[in-house]
Amino acid sequence: MPVTVRRVTDPADPALAAFGRIQETSYYAPDMLIPPAYFPRLLDSSTGREDRILVAENGAGDVLGGTIYSLLSGAGFNSFMGVSREARGQGVGRALQAASLSAVRAAGLPGMFADSVHATRQNAAERAGETRVGTEPHERRVVLGALGFLTVDLPYWQPVGGENGGPLTDLDLLYCPLEPARTVPLALVTATMQDYWRGWLGPERAAAEAAALAERAGNVPEVRLLPATETPAYWSQAH
Repeated sequence: MPVTVRRVTDPADPALAAFGRIQETSYYAPDMLIPPAYFPRLLDSSTGREDRILVAENGAGDVLGGTIYSLLSGAGFNSFMGVSREARGQGVGRALQAASLSAVRAAGLPGMFADSVHATRQNAAERAGETRVGTEPHERRVVLGALGFLTVDLPYWQPVGGENGGPLTDLDLLYCPLEPARTVPLALVTATMQDYWRGWLGPERAAAEAAALAERAGNVPEVRLLPATETPAYWSQAH
């Protein structure tokens, strides 16, 4: 099946609504993602931040999937990639990833970060949600590995979004380097996350959370990269 990937630049483009429906039906916890109503604001270049939305379409113009990513000061960060249930296994995700990485390379950045749930830290309700939308967390990490992502071996979590507003700790940070690598500089990790978090935490809180991430990682110069299916040693050993 021919797949065409294009960047959405018009806030009135109907592809945004179609992608929003895919996001709502392809992820087990869509309320944790950027709301579709916010998509047009991501296209506003006057914010000073380079957020992009790509959609993948078939020959008839039907939206099969899409992705949201940001080109930040140090690297890219992929906020979400989703493919409709009917189009899974047809190369849609690979086409979206290739287009995203092409933009990362053109921007002179070394790679793309993302985060993804690890099955060992999901509760029963979350696993039931995965089943409801036809996904499986381990298989998702297999797919992400096939797209070039690796697990960053440090204790990462989102500062907010968890129980009682606390940190969300079921996620692992992933990194897709443009060139083969076994490690990633901790300074790149923290600079990227500080940049990414600044928009919704504010500059002071984002800086504090990035410093805390570095502290949890032991302030080492380089952080190991593990297979995408693995979780960091912090979780697999003592926690």
